[in-house]
Amino acid sequence: MKRFLQAIVVLALIAGGAWAKEQLTISAKEAYKLIGKPGVMFVDGDSETAFENGHIRGSVNMYAHHLHHSDIMGRMHCAPLFQCPKDAEHYIGAHGIDNDTMVIAYDNWRGPNATGVLAFFKSYGHKKVYVLDGGIDAIKALDPNQKLYDQLKAEARKIKKLYKKAKKAGDIEEYKKLKAQYKELKKKMAELSKKLIIQRGIKKVPLGNGHYAYLCPESEAKITPKHYKIDPKKIDLSWVAGKEEVYHAVQDRLKNGDKSKYVIIDTRSMIEIIGERKMDHVARGGHVPTSKFIEWKNITDFKRHKSFRPKAELEKIFKKYGVTKDKTIYAYCQVGTGRGSDIITALKLLGYPNAKVYSGSWDEWGNDMNLPIRR
Repeated sequence: MKRFLQAIVVLALIAGGAWAKEQLTISAKEAYKLIGKPGVMFVDGDSETAFENGHIRGSVNMYAHHLHHSDIMGRMHCAPLFQCPKDAEHYIGAHGIDNDTMVIAYDNWRGPNATGVLAFFKSYGHKKVYVLDGGIDAIKALDPNQKLYDQLKAEARKIKKLYKKAKKAGDIEEYKKLKAQYKELKKKMAELSKKLIIQRGIKKVPLGNGHYAYLCPESEAKITPKHYKIDPKKIDLSWVAGKEEVYHAVQDRLKNGDKSKYVIIDTRSMIEIIGERKMDHVARGGHVPTSKFIEWKNITDFKRHKSFRPKAELEKIFKKYGVTKDKTIYAYCQVGTGRGSDIITALKLLGYPNAKVYSGSWDEWGNDMNLPIRR
């Protein structure tokens, strides 16, 4: 482990300036064609409950918030990585993913949890990983069976109201006729539900040490464990940063202000930034000194239900806050894999060469009494 961590430090020194422009997102139309294809795994970054209530057929769940591993004191034992390599290898492989698998990360459509999965895989050097722009909602809209199912569901609700009304009015004949129609509609819905791209259910597989793999039910697809190997030489530290890097940036910004070559972005809500709300087990509320406040909601396209706003709009937002391409940028949230990764992914999509997620984020910073905070 000592040798591995030494290798990490060396890589961090040389990873700062190089970021190859690459594809980071995939459209719903392209992703739809890949559902069920060999060598492709759709990974849901939303919560286990959300996955159980609806997920893309044959996919697995990796809740972004849980990809960040720290102890009760917020310490990251293999920083700046989200998990120690051996743990990550076991975890990833248990979800039916090997080094050659194309990973398509998705969430509802907002983006943070999908980008958390993206940053997690990218940091370990996984090349073929993309965010599904528009998330599960965009896939759902493309399924012709879903449209028919929704029509039947709407009709069933209408009929149900009518037969209840007939029963209350004492019109038994009308009640029986409508109730029969309702049962027939429910039968058609049950048959059609098996063909839908969006399925329900979950399979929980213990991995040891209180961790689990969350997979789709075997009725959809049989997910078998695969061998996943992390090569220390391929770890991509252009995606993640540790607290030492961020602390150095703080010191430089305290000295040079906005003339500093660094920018630190807090992507959380204002109630968290001012320290009134503390999440999980963090000891202190507040924010990293000199941070610029750009909440993740500025990135999501809420009008079109897309994970990212148009390029021109994003460029305007970052320009407003003085976030320019000549800076080294660190973004953080509570755990890094979520709101922080959302901002960083947007920056990388715009061609920013030095943008990193602070993997420890407030979970680590807020618990380390040696690190300065502001409220």
